Amino acid sequence: MPKLGLIQCNRGCRDQLQFFWGSDDIVTGLNGGTFCALGLVNTRSFHCEVGLGPIFCFWGSFAGMCQQGTGVREAVKNSVIKLTQLVTPTVEALGLQLWGLEHTSQGKYSVLRIFIDCDSGVTIEDCEKVSRQVSALLDVEDPIVGEYTLEVSSPGTDRLLFTVEQFLQYRGEEVSIRMRSSIDGRRNFKGILQDVVSGVVQIEVDGSSFELLHRDIEKANIVY
Repeated sequence: MPKLGLIQCNRGCRDQLQFFWGSDDIVTGLNGGTFCALGLVNTRSFHCEVGLGPIFCFWGSFAGMCQQGTGVREAVKNSVIKLTQLVTPTVEALGLQLWGLEHTSQGKYSVLRIFIDCDSGVTIEDCEKVSRQVSALLDVEDPIVGEYTLEVSSPGTDRLLFTVEQFLQYRGEEVSIRMRSSIDGRRNFKGILQDVVSGVVQIEVDGSSFELLHRDIEKANIVY
């Protein structure tokens, strides 16, 4: 049974939804602005196997941002800490954990991805509650310049790793790490996570050991 996602839009955005989801995946409209989408949809996949992938709720406008280029990238990069501090109390008030947050520019779109977790598992209702509460919060605080899309999901089994504590939690697991700049001529490392000591991530790749500064990691995730 495929997972069910809810997509909420402020204005008519069916064309943009079809761009992201594919026309065959948009099943029906609810309340004039919420669509149900099922199955595997382009690069934003809903895995049929329970627990193998994130559960997504979408909210926001799919309109292009007012700014592009370097200015937007820098604004997006500098917003992550502020957004994390802003969103965390709201997520925790709902009895959930903020696993991490990404704010990226995809072409002319800005996308804010919020990953939530819970010991008992994340449900589609959890995603919907967080989506609505965070949406209202962002409307009031207005921390993001221009138009954006908000996505709320569970981390999935190939979850991203954000904090040092999360890296420590997955010692002994296979991970994929991309650095902000090259180390010994490479930016990508895929191997066994050994340890994290004083902010240095130790990883073994094909029998060779590497030490990577946590603060210089651009993206890391569990390899499932």
